Amino acid sequence: MQRHSLGATGLRVSDFSLGCLNFGSRTDKRTSFRLLDRYKEAGGNFLDTANNYAFWNEGCIGGESESLLGEWMRVSKNRSELIVATKVGAKPTIPGGGFDQIEGLSRQAIEKAVDESLLRLGTDYVDLLYAHIDDTDTPLEETLEAFDRLIKQGKVRALGCSNYRFSRLLEAKEISAARGLASYSCIQQRYTYLRPGIDADFGIQVSADDDLLEYCKKNDDFTMLAFSPLLGGLYGREDAEIPEAYRSEEQWVRLQTIRQAAREIGATPNQVVLAWMLQNVPRVLPLVAVSDLAQLEENLGALSIKLDAELLERLNRA
Repeated sequence: MQRHSLGATGLRVSDFSLGCLNFGSRTDKRTSFRLLDRYKEAGGNFLDTANNYAFWNEGCIGGESESLLGEWMRVSKNRSELIVATKVGAKPTIPGGGFDQIEGLSRQAIEKAVDESLLRLGTDYVDLLYAHIDDTDTPLEETLEAFDRLIKQGKVRALGCSNYRFSRLLEAKEISAARGLASYSCIQQRYTYLRPGIDADFGIQVSADDDLLEYCKKNDDFTMLAFSPLLGGLYGREDAEIPEAYRSEEQWVRLQTIRQAAREIGATPNQVVLAWMLQNVPRVLPLVAVSDLAQLEENLGALSIKLDAELLERLNRA
């Protein structure tokens, strides 16, 4: 895997970030370790987790993914070779709670959450800390000051945000610049080849919009990452229905275009989607979330695909 600069952080991360959401819960320890080993063997160094992963799975309260990663890093003795990203702000404050009872992004909540994450991960720092979900009840100044303090303490190396509206991202960056605080250097949003409708509702998740993509084109010190890039494998399943949020004649044409491109170059539709993200402008780094080795190997196959200028243009125009 190639390495790319993560915003202006100085961190160099691999093409794919490995999504570890279900590791240690729905994906058992043995399988999780095998997937992590194979990803690392393929040149991957960028692990994505969160302090609330995955409280919604049966028997879970959040923190299971971080604990699994901590154990794997301890056994593998490879912490210094990795870029570990975790997120705070969206873990329920009580067992059995939901997204209406999450911790938020106050100074106290952030400091408590980070210390607990460090314990589970078995490390004294995280490379990248995300604000998981925008907390409009807490002033951005308070959140950013708390994050800045963690960087000065050496507990965090770089900052990102996720599920932020573009206007809120710009507001946060303006505050950081005006007050001399550490700034968000990347954003992780819902993003895929299909385009959602204007009125699409993803609940707490925020889909990347044209304004954000244009901002990333013009600012090479800011990186975008994509979660749910493959829509659960939709692109490769002929019998799959397009989700309602993406359902339109235009998106049906777009889906057929990606499948036709895959047939032309002897790849799978999933591989073409991932290659398109990495080779398009702006480059978007996908999070690949897999539950078995076959899925991981298919995703890794995208790294050997080269989309020529004509095909890339056709995919963009569809």
